Amino acid sequence: MKKAFLSITVLFLGLAAYAQDSIPKSQKEDKDHIMSDAYWKIWNPQVQARIDADIDANRKADAVINLGDVPAGTELKIEQVSHDFIFGAHIFNFNQLGTHERNERYKELYGTLFNSASISFYWKTFEMEPGRPRYVSEYWDTEEFWNNCKDPKMQPHWRRPASDEVVDFCEAKGIRLHGHNIIWGNRTWQHPHWIIEKLMTPDEKKVMDTYVSEEINPKNNRAIEKYTDLYKSLTADQVSDALPEYTKTVNALFENRVRDLAKRYGGRVQSWDVVNESSVDFKIMNPGGRLIKSHYGIMPADYTYKAFQVAQSVFPDQVKLNINDYNMGQGYLDQVKDLTSRGCKIDIMGAQMHLFNPQQCLDIADGKQVPGKAVYPDQVWDWTDRLGQAGIPIHLSEITITAPGNDFRGRQIQAIIARNLYRLWFSVKPMMGITWWNVVDDCGAPGEPSVSGLFDRDMKPKASYYALDNLINNEWKTRLSVKAGKKGVVKFRGFKGNYKVSWTDADGNLVTREFYLKNDGDGITL
Repeated sequence: MKKAFLSITVLFLGLAAYAQDSIPKSQKEDKDHIMSDAYWKIWNPQVQARIDADIDANRKADAVINLGDVPAGTELKIEQVSHDFIFGAHIFNFNQLGTHERNERYKELYGTLFNSASISFYWKTFEMEPGRPRYVSEYWDTEEFWNNCKDPKMQPHWRRPASDEVVDFCEAKGIRLHGHNIIWGNRTWQHPHWIIEKLMTPDEKKVMDTYVSEEINPKNNRAIEKYTDLYKSLTADQVSDALPEYTKTVNALFENRVRDLAKRYGGRVQSWDVVNESSVDFKIMNPGGRLIKSHYGIMPADYTYKAFQVAQSVFPDQVKLNINDYNMGQGYLDQVKDLTSRGCKIDIMGAQMHLFNPQQCLDIADGKQVPGKAVYPDQVWDWTDRLGQAGIPIHLSEITITAPGNDFRGRQIQAIIARNLYRLWFSVKPMMGITWWNVVDDCGAPGEPSVSGLFDRDMKPKASYYALDNLINNEWKTRLSVKAGKKGVVKFRGFKGNYKVSWTDADGNLVTREFYLKNDGDGITL
């Protein structure tokens, strides 16, 4: 049974993804050896059967549709048109892929494969100058600019398109919008340098110079902060006492950033990562304090709590407020429980799973453990059970799966890992969505792998694209032809989401009705 399952899986992926490619004979003969026996021993038929059962239990519902005077026996076509579950990707490379054709293929994915887009709001590149956020596109955001840009990665706004045009695009296509992110302490990607350079008083700059210096990392030519022994010896309150104006400034800036984004977009962006990767600071948040000596550097005290308090006061109630983290351990759960006990509105818990090192995927193919990563069923069930104790839906908000070597075998490895993990994640009850990170090869941030896309750099699909497309648009979409019962009643079980039902009436006219299937036993009158 194991051998048959392996052959069917690889055969499907190989034929679908490479139907138009010329595959060397030796590789065709080796298609059954993409993954090791040790891998398939973990992903065995019993595990697959449990996943199937959980998908049916957690992602489907029984529907009872009342079509009124539709005669019994009328042929009906029931078609799911959208998913309740979120299948997303970031949209950071909007208009940046170098040709109009690539950009159009990229945009077409939103609404066909993806029903949600994570939009870039990284503060450092979103507001490069204080008081000048990049809402509106300028010339350097246009397709013409990027099509003529010889080295796009060297541009400061690479992967950071202006937000208004992306929001408009997503709204026009009916794509759910997710803002990533509002508050994060990371100095490389988020924290603007101008907070210190332009807003700190000259006297406080002199004090700051005794606390921290910058050195250039020769590996990536990026500045890194080095903290002095003096700084390390001080308490957070002592730092705040020495920097009173900066303390007021940084606290006001953090609050105003939340307010400004809410004022600009209101309810147009359906969800936000209000705070990103803050569990590392949970035990030192210092409620009632002014500053903390964060893992990231100097930050407002209790900044996660404060950000959520402001967010829930300024965003409309229907906007989902997310917390997001790479930490799936007990500390993250404890942080979320603490915040909700203090009155924070946290609608969704974000979780991340990045396999940045291609060797990790080779190890998975060999059935080996990957330290610190939940890549097998027991591990995923463990962390989702743990975070599920918060009683809050989970968004797998950032995932990376590489294609080692980006050759035939590497792309098959990526596709098989993606298919099995998507099936597993989709089956877990607390999960509400999955967001793939870098859609296109060689379009990640520095340090991220160049081979983790669903498409190559020329926007040609890889095996992983076909694997996910088959799941999302085939296996997990309900399409039925049924006959109306007595009094026009129709019963069926299908995946949760939006549907249309159509039939031909007695006069030969095509009639179509729409409905939303959410819960078991929903009685829907059309």
